[in-house]
Amino acid sequence: MDGSVAYLVTAVGCLVGVAGVVIAVVALARQRRRTVPPAPGDPFRDTDADALRGDPRKLKPGDIVEIRQVSYAVRGSVHLVEGAWSWAEHLLDDAGGAKRWLSVEEDPDLELVLWNAEPGVTVTPGAPTLDFAGRRYSWEESGQARYSATGTTGLDPTGTVRYHDYRAQGGARLAFEAYGDAGWEVAVGEPLHRSEVMVYPQAGPDKVG
Repeated sequence: MDGSVAYLVTAVGCLVGVAGVVIAVVALARQRRRTVPPAPGDPFRDTDADALRGDPRKLKPGDIVEIRQVSYAVRGSVHLVEGAWSWAEHLLDDAGGAKRWLSVEEDPDLELVLWNAEPGVTVTPGAPTLDFAGRRYSWEESGQARYSATGTTGLDPTGTVRYHDYRAQGGARLAFEAYGDAGWEVAVGEPLHRSEVMVYPQAGPDKVG
């Protein structure tokens, strides 16, 4: 009888010890989860402007964007990725049917550029400087990115694009893009101030809250 009692006491003690270890491990794991630092964010991001004027980073087909008091519908969007870098280009259509592109990029600050296509231009990229429409542009960057397109863009749903970007004094842009095996498309861009752009998200699953 005494041996049985001693055995039971020992067994209970072992169970209590094991339970204590399990509780300690679970508590430590929970504590670690609570103390995982949040993902880094941009401490200088203008969240007030996003709240008041809408967030251009979240533009999607069907949204309305007002630029310098002219309203455009977003017909389609192209999202581009090159390595760790990504940006977006949105096809805009105004009430008169005029089409323009709005590029949205963080470099690291938010950069908005309104583009006009220049069809029929024979100038080609590659030189360190290019003269076009009375301005001299200097080469800035070039590369190749993968893209995915949604809405109406005139592009395949996915593919690759080559690009050359030039910049003039005062910030004017000159861009060359070649999607897939197509030839170069040329566009002239004008940088926009954040206050010149107002976003009106439309109803849908990706609606900005």
